[in-house]
This record gives sequence, C-alpha cells and structure tokens, in this order.
Amino acid sequence: MDDNELIAQELSDLAVKIGAVEDRLAEVENVNARLEEAALTTARAMAEISRHWDAVYDAMRREEVPKPDASSERDNAAARKRREG
Repeated sequence: MDDNELIAQELSDLAVKIGAVEDRLAEVENVNARLEEAALTTARAMAEISRHWDAVYDAMRREEVPKPDASSERDNAAARKRREG
C-alpha cells in the first residue's frame, strides 16, 4: 500500500468516527432539550405548590387572629366576673 492509499484509508476511518460523534452529539442535544423542558415543568409545579402553601399559611394566620367581637365579649365577661367576685 502506498502513502496515498494509507492516508485515504485513515481519512475514511476518521470520517466514520466523526459521523458517530456527530450522531451522539445530536442525541445529547435532544436529551438536553428534554431535560430543560422537564426542569421548567418542575419549576412551574414547585411555584404552584409554593403558592398553595402560602395560601394555607395565610388562612392559618387569619384563624389565629381573634375576632374583635369575640374578643370584646370574652373580655367583658371576664371583667364582669371580677366585679361580681
């Protein structure tokens, strides 16, 4: 085999290897796009869950704050008992 044939054979082998690398790169890019989509979906879901929990905590805080009418009735009843007792 002369030098030209040897170089041609090596170039042919390199072309096959480069083709395989390009195919793998295309696969990696597809996987990367799907992972990015999944990450966005997860971020949106986490934000929605966070909003729901914020609403739950707000509702719990509202329940902790005594109603003005109930508080004054309770205080008036306690004051009456102290005056009578």
